[in-house]
Amino acid sequence: MDLHPAIQTYFDADRRRDRDALTQAFRPDATVADEGRIHEGRDAIGAWWSETKAQYEAVLEPQEATRADGASVVRTRVSGNFPGSPATLTFAFEVAGDRIKGLEIGA
Repeated sequence: MDLHPAIQTYFDADRRRDRDALTQAFRPDATVADEGRIHEGRDAIGAWWSETKAQYEAVLEPQEATRADGASVVRTRVSGNFPGSPATLTFAFEVAGDRIKGLEIGA
């Protein structure tokens, strides 16, 4: 699967549980929308990611990447400690330059 380098960094860092590498894949002013909440900036994104990992113990497996409305949409198999695991979620990335500007996670 051919992913933008910043998106590949996101998934690689998540797999290694490397918060610093994951947050550096984002622009300083980036946002993440997940579970009805918006997290703005690298510090907030890092806190969201750490809390989510601790709560759900999620493992992400990218399955397919497409482009839609200017975003890179990655269908991802997510397994972990939550009802309905595993589930397939969409990770819609907006990239600006060499960093992620926005990420929206949905069903």
